[in-house]
Amino acid sequence: HNILRGKTEMVFLVKPRKLIPFGEQAEVTMRTNFWGTLWACHALLPILRPNARVVNVSSFVSKKSLDKCSPELQATFRNKDLSEEELCLLMGEFVQAAQAGDHTAQGWPNTAYGTTKIGVTVLSRIQAQVLTETRPGDGILLNACCPGWVRTDMAGPNATKGPEEGAETPVYLAMLPEGAKEPHGQLVWDKTVQEW
Repeated sequence: HNILRGKTEMVFLVKPRKLIPFGEQAEVTMRTNFWGTLWACHALLPILRPNARVVNVSSFVSKKSLDKCSPELQATFRNKDLSEEELCLLMGEFVQAAQAGDHTAQGWPNTAYGTTKIGVTVLSRIQAQVLTETRPGDGILLNACCPGWVRTDMAGPNATKGPEEGAETPVYLAMLPEGAKEPHGQLVWDKTVQEW
């Protein structure tokens, strides 16, 4: 069966991040992490075979960042009826607010990376719902996952997991057996569904 693993990811490193205006960080990080995932899924989801598995790489930071949002934004992101179009508008609003310098006053967390990962996690839930509605019986499962804090160029040498350990959850989701019904539309970390 098809396996699609979405890994478009970037974060500004600590020292250069201080030199780059937050609005610019928000725009570039959103374009890579959220919009890149969205565009890849738009191109590839329509051609998936039955029983395909889609794994979007998110982060546990998405949940921490969600907890730092205003109660109104938290409720919006947790709303099961939120559409992809509405989510895209929200991600655009965050970038605009970040560029204006008033994102925290508007209820957003002070993290571009974390906000993009909120977007990827919620997008995964929405796309899973759409697949269930538009391709019932095809057995396609789509999830977001957190590989953990993995030693990469982005996370650095002090991260707690090696690449092999970081691959465990994405591979687990990609290899869910035919006939599996879940997880679907979830955030999975250490092979465990996380409460959102």
